[in-house]
Amino acid sequence: MTPAAAECDSPPGTAPKRRATAANREAAAATDCEAARASDREAVVASGCEAVVSSEHEASAVSEQNAAAVPEHEAAAGEGDGRAWEPYLAARVLDTLLREDYGGLASRMTRTKDGVRLALPSGRRVRLAPGRLYQDFVVAPDESLTLDEVVEALTRVAAPGDAAGVAAFAEECHAALRAYDLHETHRPDVLTRLRHALRTPTSPPPWEKSAQTGHPSSAPVEDAEDRESESKSESGPGGGVRLGRTVAYETLGAFVDHPVYPTSRARLGLSEEEVAAYAPEFAPHFALRWAAVPIERVTMHGDLPGWWPSAGTPHMRPEDPLLRPDKEPWHVRPEALPLRPDRDPSHVRFPVHPLTLPAVRRIPGVSVLDEPYLVVRPTLSMRTVEVDARTHLKLPLATSTLGARNRRSIKPGTLADGARAELLLREVLRREPDLDVVLADEQTYAHAGHEYLGWMVRRLPPGEIVPVAALLAPYPVPGGGPRVLDDLAARHRGGDVAALLADYLRVLLTWNVRLFVTYGIALEAHQQNLALIFDESRSGSGARMRLLVKDDDGLLASPDRLVAAGLAVPGFADPRLLTGDPHALADVFVTITLHLAAAAIAFGAGHGELVAGALESALAEHDGHPMARLLRARTLDAARLVGKSMVSAGTLVDRSRIASADINKHYGTSGPNYLRRTPRREANH
Repeated sequence: MTPAAAECDSPPGTAPKRRATAANREAAAATDCEAARASDREAVVASGCEAVVSSEHEASAVSEQNAAAVPEHEAAAGEGDGRAWEPYLAARVLDTLLREDYGGLASRMTRTKDGVRLALPSGRRVRLAPGRLYQDFVVAPDESLTLDEVVEALTRVAAPGDAAGVAAFAEECHAALRAYDLHETHRPDVLTRLRHALRTPTSPPPWEKSAQTGHPSSAPVEDAEDRESESKSESGPGGGVRLGRTVAYETLGAFVDHPVYPTSRARLGLSEEEVAAYAPEFAPHFALRWAAVPIERVTMHGDLPGWWPSAGTPHMRPEDPLLRPDKEPWHVRPEALPLRPDRDPSHVRFPVHPLTLPAVRRIPGVSVLDEPYLVVRPTLSMRTVEVDARTHLKLPLATSTLGARNRRSIKPGTLADGARAELLLREVLRREPDLDVVLADEQTYAHAGHEYLGWMVRRLPPGEIVPVAALLAPYPVPGGGPRVLDDLAARHRGGDVAALLADYLRVLLTWNVRLFVTYGIALEAHQQNLALIFDESRSGSGARMRLLVKDDDGLLASPDRLVAAGLAVPGFADPRLLTGDPHALADVFVTITLHLAAAAIAFGAGHGELVAGALESALAEHDGHPMARLLRARTLDAARLVGKSMVSAGTLVDRSRIASADINKHYGTSGPNYLRRTPRREANH
């Protein structure tokens, strides 16, 4: 490490002792040493790749890497044949291992007159092509790999201490492939139900044409195959109960793979039957179970919703008509179920996800009630379920996603920390009334000191809510074609997709840049935790769009910057939410806001050039501010952009060799700066 870079380091996760007056000096010093810092922390993988990168490769990569969010390999995967996805999945896994340089894979890259290749330990030489967004090179689209080949290569380059992680990741890969197979089996039925859920007969999308007139039809095209599939759908996951529009978008979001993590469809520890019964991509519905928890163990905050059961609430069976309504809301109507006085005030009712029942049954002093109550549907996160269109319920789940170490349980302290973070952000929005941002209400929660005994009620604002993760999903019309993004643009922006994306990027980056520069806050608000809200009282091109932000417990904040802005530092239970290192804030901004929330969507939609322009505009309002200079140095002017090593930290590498206190903030890889490869718009454009 260079001396200049060493001066910029400060221990992550520790609150600084300096007073607020030092904050600007810290940011200015950090900006001055950025070049030295970047050379040390962002070129870990670059050294292996740059030996084979040429200017012609970089030039050709612009169109290839930015063309679509769906990788080239996916085009070869035909619907209805899950095994056709294996080459696509194997290529994504190898791309990730190469990007993270696991086992020194980058050093196995060679360049000859025939192109760039990666030599696997087996002797096979895999042809590479210019990369997309986050890395220099990826497996060429005409290469056909198997998972066994990739796992064998992984096993042979792995460190001996990583044997357990390699075995776990191999199972994760095969679990993801089984999930593709399962999804293909159920896809026709799910798509039919989604088509009906998303009908907008008063404002049909322009691609829904009448076969007779060629003009927009008053309802989506429906043929005999649709009707036959719909009649059969009652036997599949979620069959027999109509989907609501809001949760249908959550289901569509689950159709799209994670932009970076290759095996995101794997739910470790679950059978295929359990995945089909509870995962969002199958649009199922199910009844929750409930446990009686001794009241002295319970910490509770906020007001319970009216449908919450008391100890005297009669249990209801899944076949009861009140639990199987024909339309939303899905919960038992409160007026149909008056609560009687508690017979047992010494215990509190806790909701339990059916998958978590075995774990809850093993908790001493807690009893699981015999009968289910409250029918729900899974949202994109799976552990959070929809009670009705304006209410979510977050629950612990006994599985892992995005890595074996990413357990979907709920640590007790995270609920209160999330509520504190939300209040901090609400104060920021009170001071910044021009921002088109709204926060979900997550102030009602409880826990009983155990990772499987906790819950949080999320209340959503009015309007049409569409998760950002669903924007690039295919709109469920016969024959395919448009995306959710196209439908929204048709209904709210006169068909102008670029205008809708420009609005989204303006709101997203203005909000996050202002948080970073003025308040020293970086949000872990990725696609799953962001949504667009359209004002339902206005239709057509004038509909107001706002950004919905939820799940705030992963933010990172600088105490010095908060105090300098006149804000109190929240008393977070988790010290990892506070940092004195401005570069730690920049790491979160780049890897979450820029990579996942902005670039993955814009480039995937074919409008990647909008990202740099929106970021320029957002930074322009802070021209000259030290924190703005730092952020510009780490983004628009950076030689390379930092990335996360998600697979290495989440599963592969032995935990003792991961220095990061938080595995979800484990950096060490870098990729080409796609902001410098695309035309920048003027700041006022």
